[in-house]
Amino acid sequence: MTVRFGLVGTNWITDRLLAAAQEAEGFEAVAVCSRSKERAEAYAARHGIARAYDDMEAMAASGLIDAVYVATPNAYHAEQSILFMRHGIHVLCEKPAASNGAEARRMIEEARRCGVLLMEAMKPTFIPSFRAIERALPSIGKVRRYVGNFGQYSSRYDAYRAGTVLNAFDPALSNGALMDLGVYCLYPAIYWFGKPLEVKASGLVLESGADGEGTVLLRYADMEAVAMYSKITNSYAPSEIQGEDGSILIDKISQPGRVSIRYHDGREEEISVPQSEHTMVYELQAFVNLVREGRTESDINTHERMLAVLDVVDEARRQIGVAYPADRAEAAGATGSEYTGITTK
Repeated sequence: MTVRFGLVGTNWITDRLLAAAQEAEGFEAVAVCSRSKERAEAYAARHGIARAYDDMEAMAASGLIDAVYVATPNAYHAEQSILFMRHGIHVLCEKPAASNGAEARRMIEEARRCGVLLMEAMKPTFIPSFRAIERALPSIGKVRRYVGNFGQYSSRYDAYRAGTVLNAFDPALSNGALMDLGVYCLYPAIYWFGKPLEVKASGLVLESGADGEGTVLLRYADMEAVAMYSKITNSYAPSEIQGEDGSILIDKISQPGRVSIRYHDGREEEISVPQSEHTMVYELQAFVNLVREGRTESDINTHERMLAVLDVVDEARRQIGVAYPADRAEAAGATGSEYTGITTK
């Protein structure tokens, strides 16, 4: 069975998905939607895609697609995903899947009501070296600290410094450092160690209202996790999982490649796994396989994990002082801003 995909968004991340799709089995891009018909047609011609749209409703109702990849700004993820799900179309939605936890809950409810697959495109969890880390965790003994580090100077920050606010630093689009890079640090912590007992956060809020960098501390019963992220500076330090018997060093938390263990006795063990340079292929293949199997939820990027991360992000944003228009739109259904995390395994 070939899964026929529609693409929403014609940016660099969609280009990367299509490059990865060359190595995926059962994927076919048959339609693309953009803000203008001209842009959609140009993108379709460049990638050999049969149909181009500037109307998502028309693409959703066309009967041509089985699944959609949503790669628009964060503020649009929820409503666009729900539109497609109501047409019985499976959704692979770029991370973060929603602006906040309330939006994500609506998305999950709609997916269950419609009986379709909804998966957040958080790619690291499917990458072979990430899976190797999970297998190696028992080797380092009791874990006492996790440090997720991702500092990458944004190509849009020069424009910001010159007085132009592009999408990456626009809170109206639910953007900023925590949503763009910080979630890469938080997701592995919650994946491996569950939802924390307490969240403490600090960060730098730019004049636009988006955050440029920050730190989030997660408290667990017997360990701590730290997420450090920035879009206004570069960092060259690895991420690390510190256990009582050794530490796992991870070269890049957003797409682990080189991973090693350093034991207390001085031994070093390489646990990296050979993998494709197109690291999106693993999440894409997993999604295609789930559609073919008739599944409506990934057992890796689960709905529960998606919600747990966004709940932590919501609380961190509250403490840092970053608010989005999408938060006000969901306020009527909110139950309060106090974080009430419960550790789960």
